[in-house]
Amino acid sequence: MPVTGSPLYGRTAVVTGAARGLGAAMARDLAGRGARVALLGREESTLARVRDSLPAGASACWEVDVTDDRGMARAAAEIRARLGPPSVVVANAGVAEGGPFAESDPTSWRRVVEVNLIGSAVTARTFLGELFETRGYFLQVASLASIGTAPMMSAYCASKAGVESFAHALQAEVAHRRVGVGIAYINWTDTDMIRDADAYAVLRELRGHMPPPARRVYPVAYVAGRLVTAIERRRPSVYVPRWLRSAQLVRAAMPPVVTMLSRRELPRLAAEEPFEATGLLGAGGRADQAGSPSR
Repeated sequence: MPVTGSPLYGRTAVVTGAARGLGAAMARDLAGRGARVALLGREESTLARVRDSLPAGASACWEVDVTDDRGMARAAAEIRARLGPPSVVVANAGVAEGGPFAESDPTSWRRVVEVNLIGSAVTARTFLGELFETRGYFLQVASLASIGTAPMMSAYCASKAGVESFAHALQAEVAHRRVGVGIAYINWTDTDMIRDADAYAVLRELRGHMPPPARRVYPVAYVAGRLVTAIERRRPSVYVPRWLRSAQLVRAAMPPVVTMLSRRELPRLAAEEPFEATGLLGAGGRADQAGSPSR
């Protein structure tokens, strides 16, 4: 039964990247707290399965590319007509790829930046009018990669650093309109993207060389619950796990430390197994690549 005491009860929430993983888990948690949820993503059949797992009448889904301004505008108009103006928008859609930058596929590399950064900006632009009307809340899903970058993940790190900066700018720009903007800094979460990354030795080893708390993988339902609670409380930031907040205090020191460790470890790892480009990771990444327009 929905939690009728939640401030989300009876509100409309939009979640991008809702076909699986963190987006699907957040949709379930939002619906469990009484919100009507608009599920946005690239795979209609997978979105429909998530929709059908929610309470009857609590959600609807739209197949749309978050980088498509016109497609997002059409979805927004239909969401408003069917579910009402959104009070919550979660920019969660994201993809990743790994491997040496010098040998990276330009199309895949560009797609990561487009989905993660441009897609987040398109999402915000599309729904800000409704959020002004409802005095709502926009949550930008970022990452530990927004704070400290890593080798072999250049596109993902660049895009997540970008969304952090974008969200900070948006916070300041819309505060006087009574719209809240939050940034979710999350670490490793048990999604197919992370499981796919672990299939590549270099990415698995790089995570294995992180300090023990930083290499832990967290259950997706736990991360989703923390983020939805932050939405309820209109937090300007949320860190999952909580210790991640402390990384902000030492972020200036992180690049030289990462460079020092990489100088020592990457030659050893390359000798054991040649580095290779991964392409877009996870089932969502593969679906995105299959559905992306040719460039």
